[in-house]
Amino acid sequence: MATRLRFWFVLSTCLLLSACTSFRDYNAELDETLYYFRDGDIESAVAVLDRNNPIAPGDLLYNFERGELLRMNGDMSGSYANWDYADRLIEGWANSPYFGTFKGFTDFNSYGANDKVRLYDGHDFEKVALTTQMALMLLSAAETEKARVAIKKTHEREAIIADKRDLEYLALENQAKDQGVALQYKDLQGYPVATLDAPEVVALKNSYQSAFSHYLAGFIYESLDEKDLAAPGYRQAIELHPNTPLLEQALRNLAKSPLKAGEADVLLIVQTGLAPALQSVRVPISVDVEGQTFITNMSFPAVVPDTSTPPVDFITVDDKKQKLTLINSFGDMSRRSLRDDMPGIIQRTLHRARTNAQYLAFLKKRSPEKLEEEMLRQTQQEDADTRVWRTLPDRTLIARIRLSKGMHKLTLPNAPQYLPIKFEIDKTHQAFSLRAVGNRIYAADLAMRQDAQSAPLVDAKPALP
Repeated sequence: MATRLRFWFVLSTCLLLSACTSFRDYNAELDETLYYFRDGDIESAVAVLDRNNPIAPGDLLYNFERGELLRMNGDMSGSYANWDYADRLIEGWANSPYFGTFKGFTDFNSYGANDKVRLYDGHDFEKVALTTQMALMLLSAAETEKARVAIKKTHEREAIIADKRDLEYLALENQAKDQGVALQYKDLQGYPVATLDAPEVVALKNSYQSAFSHYLAGFIYESLDEKDLAAPGYRQAIELHPNTPLLEQALRNLAKSPLKAGEADVLLIVQTGLAPALQSVRVPISVDVEGQTFITNMSFPAVVPDTSTPPVDFITVDDKKQKLTLINSFGDMSRRSLRDDMPGIIQRTLHRARTNAQYLAFLKKRSPEKLEEEMLRQTQQEDADTRVWRTLPDRTLIARIRLSKGMHKLTLPNAPQYLPIKFEIDKTHQAFSLRAVGNRIYAADLAMRQDAQSAPLVDAKPALP
């Protein structure tokens, strides 16, 4: 009984928070947070995030964002607390027999209002990104065994998502046929179709499987001397990101002789930029009602990439350039997620368009003096759901090298004003992660030492509302 009550309490809180989003501008709130993030002021970024989410313990998205910000600030325990709460929410929803009904209720409301009233339970790629980033954070804190648990959970979650999505997409396809919905996102006038049809997006197997996640799993298992488990991780990474020599080399190296005395196998991970935002795009939809055509301006989400961080394709270690290999893009996964979700979004939006047009036709016939007022109300209410994990990195690049144990130094080309970052190798297998945002570098690993940097660029702070 206590478990059931806790479940309904959490769901009720999430419904309250979800309903509030129909009046909130998530992008406006996050833009201010991300300004401070790019400026290197994590404490202010977290303060703004907290101010915009005053109801504890916050919704899923709040805990996503806060966990990543705290990780960049070196607060591993705080980051873990937020992410662990988010992870338990996702697991609780997945295992609850009541969640489907509850989620269906909020989905039903979206047919009358907009998609922002739907319960936000995370995009598929975000659920997988959560435990992948948790594993990366635990590696940074030298908690390899706990990282193993997190990365194992990642791939168990992938299997659950795959089964669920196969059923959902089939149901949507059948509903579209029954309702005669033939409209596709390619037919939407003025919609940026190219963002969803880019070759790198179409080439993805799905929106939630990540070559980086599986490669990281292989490295974690290998570092724990579990080579029988490491091999499948590397093979899956190769399948998801084919024709990548670095991935293929990792699999071959499993069968090679052990490291030399005093040598270490080092994985350097560089995550750059910010995951793309979603913005609401107005598209005219014509609806025929009793021989009359009504034009309704409906809203659809569109992906807007972040361009604040210059490209990074190499890293300098001990004054020697090391090529970085792109292994994952959460930006591409976000676009693929939207591409796969568009049939459902179109179906709900067309239903609202028909309902709006029918009511306008009724007013035109019975109360024409109210027609203009109703058109304005519909325009103000119609808004796409733009909630997405914004503090995630866009791109993940890696280098795998062998170095002697001891102190080393590295630099990244996007931030020439920074002095070299020192890092210490004291294990035979070790992973180090960096984050490049704008012209800033975040190095949160316990084994890294970020020396004093040159004076930061002077930027005007945004006015606080």
